[in-house]
Amino acid sequence: MKNYMTTHRNNDLFDEAFDSFFRPFYMDSDSTFMKTDIKEKNNDYVMEVEMPGLDKKDISLKFESGYVTISAKKTEREEDGNYLRRERATSYSRSYYMGDVDEKQIKAKYENGILTVTVPKQKPEETKHQILID
Repeated sequence: MKNYMTTHRNNDLFDEAFDSFFRPFYMDSDSTFMKTDIKEKNNDYVMEVEMPGLDKKDISLKFESGYVTISAKKTEREEDGNYLRRERATSYSRSYYMGDVDEKQIKAKYENGILTVTVPKQKPEETKHQILID
């Protein structure tokens, strides 16, 4: 199973320059968001994704072309004042290649900052046919 991560941050040029200047060269900025454990069971895959600080309404899931994509968008209410830095209003997306699964039976539950997604494996169709011998 393959997976890749794309992160979309709502930062401006100043924030990106500030982040890269003060962050150690070995630190990956994307590694702290949406950490995921994936277990394979007999009939399904179970994904546990860390998504603390979000409401259920901030999260969306979709399945397309063998990929389960989890997206989150958090917006903070506007208040008077001039922000020097904003990190709590962001959006993230991560896709996981699952291959042939029963997409109509995918289930998700969000509780205590953990999104649990159960992806049932698709049963291969058994076909029988006689093979002719030349």
